[in-house]
Amino acid sequence: LDEPILYKEQSSNLLLHLNSLRHENILTDVLLCSENTEIPYHRNVLVSSSPYFRAMFCNNFIERRQTRIKLQGLTSAILNTIIDYVYTGLAHISMDNVLPLMQATSMLQYNQLSPDNCLSLIRLSELMNCNTLREKAKDMAMKRFSDVFHSEDLCELSLPELTGYLEDDRLCAEEEQVFDTLVAWIHHDPLTRCGAINALFKKVRLRHVHPTYLFQFIASDPLIQSSALCIELIESVRRLMFSVSIKYLGGLTGDFEPEGRTMSKAQEKSQEWKRLAKLPIRLYKASYAALHSVVYVIGRLNTNAKYCEVCTTVYTLSFKTNEWRLAQPILEPRFSHQSVSYLHFIFILGGLGFDRHLTDSVERYNSMFNQWESMAPMPEAVLHPAVAATNQRIYMFGGEDAMQNPVRLTNVHFRAKNNFFKIFSPPTGRRRSDRTVHSSVAQTQAPLTPTTGRRGAEKARSTVRQPNRQDAATARLRTTVRRPTVQNHNELRQGMRVSPMTRVNRKKNVKQTLKKNNSG
Repeated sequence: LDEPILYKEQSSNLLLHLNSLRHENILTDVLLCSENTEIPYHRNVLVSSSPYFRAMFCNNFIERRQTRIKLQGLTSAILNTIIDYVYTGLAHISMDNVLPLMQATSMLQYNQLSPDNCLSLIRLSELMNCNTLREKAKDMAMKRFSDVFHSEDLCELSLPELTGYLEDDRLCAEEEQVFDTLVAWIHHDPLTRCGAINALFKKVRLRHVHPTYLFQFIASDPLIQSSALCIELIESVRRLMFSVSIKYLGGLTGDFEPEGRTMSKAQEKSQEWKRLAKLPIRLYKASYAALHSVVYVIGRLNTNAKYCEVCTTVYTLSFKTNEWRLAQPILEPRFSHQSVSYLHFIFILGGLGFDRHLTDSVERYNSMFNQWESMAPMPEAVLHPAVAATNQRIYMFGGEDAMQNPVRLTNVHFRAKNNFFKIFSPPTGRRRSDRTVHSSVAQTQAPLTPTTGRRGAEKARSTVRQPNRQDAATARLRTTVRRPTVQNHNELRQGMRVSPMTRVNRKKNVKQTLKKNNSG
């Protein structure tokens, strides 16, 4: 077989056999003396169970060469109880021996906390009114809750005790495990504990639960289905998760350049910045997006390798646990790309691919199914576009081409149709605007071309007196345009242009002709 098979019973049976050998005084190599009693033990078992005996027998102390060790301040009954616990894992504790037993375990360094015994020690410390032990044991339970979850003592807690653990902000556990905890606690005694589902379910911070787990497992659990309040809470979280929040990303800042690995989060209530956990490695030209209280750092250029390598790695940081984890990698390696989150999706657009060339590919992460999928490519590969998402659309504004020239494009990706559309192209700066104004002025001040007939004259008048409104409005902003006036409408109708001097000369000729006729 490729993988070893572990039998947990083997280790337990081994200790039981050693205990039998101890009682028969077989292969024992040391005697522990207390009061007037000498008890044989196996030296290797003592060394493996306590740092106290390890230091005694494995260092250059006189006890290393002795076979009879006298322990001061211990009764034989207490010593037997401790050693029985070492060999069997069982100890008889009563109100009569609990105090000397705690003192002896402290001296022999058997009082090391573990996830298996921290809950029992909390109860014991409350009986003995030992606040120091209680705080240490509770701190262990909070920090190692993932291991305490498997302890049998967890199901023996009372409802107020379990509620106190679940609502504590120091609890280090995923919310999915918190839900599993309360379900296991209720199933331990379903007849008397089913009524506590409403009170316990309120302690689960549903906005930190992964949507797949929430809607596929929690929402379909029979305990949840039996409670109207639980169903209402899930529906409210559903509406909150799938509503667009623009200000969510505004509370994050990060440094993904090689010089730093820090991230900070803005606290809206306290108006302060909170330092988050450092990135596991230095990331160069990665992108980031926030979704469901989790920060995703996507792609990067690995500058630590001998040859710079474009990576597909994705790191996630949960605001609940403040820990970095590796997530599902993207389909194509890239860096210098853009990312944006919308509903339960994350879109990554463009950037530089594995060959350091611009790529037009688009990928989408579906948090419901924890997978990446390819989308329709961009119409034109650009670098560093401004990206925004709203109303079922992803907007891309501007960017740079491969030669770092500005690209004046605005593209819209329709999420439902999975395609891109160009909606407009903005003006290309002052030079183009000046050319537009000059062409407008030239068109307005052009001389009238000869036309024939009434229609031609009307067309000429409309050309002169009704220029293009947009061009004329632009022209009025930059210069004054004088419209030519029609001097002789009757002659214009005949397709002729008449100057003022021509009119005066013709009047003189008419007067002279009338004089001659009258005189004749």
